[in-house]
Amino acid sequence: MLKEVCVENFTVIPEVIARGADRIELCDNLSVGGTTVSHGVASKSIQYCKSKKIKVMAIIRPRGGNFIYNQDELEIMCSDIIHFKKLGIDGVVIGCLNSRGWIDGKAMNVLLAAASGLDITFHMAFDHIKQEMQLDAIDWLIEHRVNRILTHGGPLNISIEENLPTLQKYIDYAAGKIIIMPGGGITDQNAVSIADYLKVHELHGTRIVG
Repeated sequence: MLKEVCVENFTVIPEVIARGADRIELCDNLSVGGTTVSHGVASKSIQYCKSKKIKVMAIIRPRGGNFIYNQDELEIMCSDIIHFKKLGIDGVVIGCLNSRGWIDGKAMNVLLAAASGLDITFHMAFDHIKQEMQLDAIDWLIEHRVNRILTHGGPLNISIEENLPTLQKYIDYAAGKIIIMPGGGITDQNAVSIADYLKVHELHGTRIVG
């Protein structure tokens, strides 16, 4: 089982790797759902993780709030992706929606083009897609060669355990064509039982290694 640990800064990276982190997601300002980290944090983290043969993902999100971005914000995200590619990042974590509760295809295609060659995760914006559209969203992300979907299976105020049936539905529907990576409320105490129940090979959390 691959354990992806979400961190806000470099300080904790050596510790979480020592405790068993298999991949790092750089994600500042977790209190607002995560934003893009600084150049310094990204540079130092990538350098250190490469020395430990640990892959690094970075969320690309210019602000908290909704996932509907204007042209200026889209340009900021593209610049950050291109910059992180030059630093040697392994992948990026992105997600753009429109006012109808669906994937903003135009914005996503711009970001995917900028991120060509990188590992791509569609982040928990997925959980804000209208429920009746979520299976279609999985199809869209498969078609556009996104590697995985990070999802809680529902609103974050509902425990991950309560969302297991929904997560199972996504996993069954994805049928190995895209990775469904559960996250949100996964810790070192419940990670194994969740992975065993869902038969998944990747999990995400801030406390997944304690």
